[in-house]
Amino acid sequence: MQTNPTYSSLVAVGDSFTEGMSDLLPDGSYRGWADLLAARMAARHSGFRYANLAVRGKLIGQIVDEQVEVAAAMRADVVTLVGGLNDTLRPKCDMGRVRGLLTEAVERLAPSCERLVLMRSPGRQGPVLERFRPRMEQLFACVDELAERHGAIVVDLYGAPSLADPRLWDVDRLHLTAEGHRRVAEAVWQALGYEPEDTEWRTPMAATAPPNWAGRRLADARFARQHLLPWIGRRLTGRSSGDGRPAKRPELLPYGDPAQPPGGTGSALPPEGSGELSGLS
Repeated sequence: MQTNPTYSSLVAVGDSFTEGMSDLLPDGSYRGWADLLAARMAARHSGFRYANLAVRGKLIGQIVDEQVEVAAAMRADVVTLVGGLNDTLRPKCDMGRVRGLLTEAVERLAPSCERLVLMRSPGRQGPVLERFRPRMEQLFACVDELAERHGAIVVDLYGAPSLADPRLWDVDRLHLTAEGHRRVAEAVWQALGYEPEDTEWRTPMAATAPPNWAGRRLADARFARQHLLPWIGRRLTGRSSGDGRPAKRPELLPYGDPAQPPGGTGSALPPEGSGELSGLS
């Protein structure tokens, strides 16, 4: 791996995780790890360009159909691909099909860029992770195999103790907070060969007293009302929170301050109660 490389362009492909939910900015848009990473890379290379094709709720088939060819045509130095987790969290999931589609995506993207980055997505501690852990681990085994075959980088967020901490996850329980996204940006930054800015990103935060019983029940009720029930409603009607949304940053353009991400409307804050379960929409 090259040390302190000078990549001139980045394209991010994926779902809500790459779109940046729930790293909320004051203007109601989402920032996220990919924007943070792009800003760091831009500081190292004059004229750096960045595109983020991610849209919340996308399944791996949709990512392949809607994003992969577009990303490959951009011929960026670095492409990040994170997809398939939404599929594993669906009640019915054909893991053979998921693996096949992920393979198709990697085979198309790897020759189009200098460096392809794949990820083992983070998972919050709790019953949701335990229920779907076997599928997730099948997905991550496929990621590892494809990386080995095509010379891609794998960033292991799933194995990072810090990112399992519920305090790094938003109230929907399945999207990272701003601090979580910051740590992911640091992880990818280091994996690309840049000098670390935070050598402790994997280290868990200091322990704090857990909320009392009443506080936990209040949080559970809020979660069910604002996030779980709307998600169930979308499943019953065959809808997704990403329906009709454009890519966050659809063109490969010069990138500036991540506090004011230029271009794209796909990062607008969704209405109250439309929270998506880790892109599960």
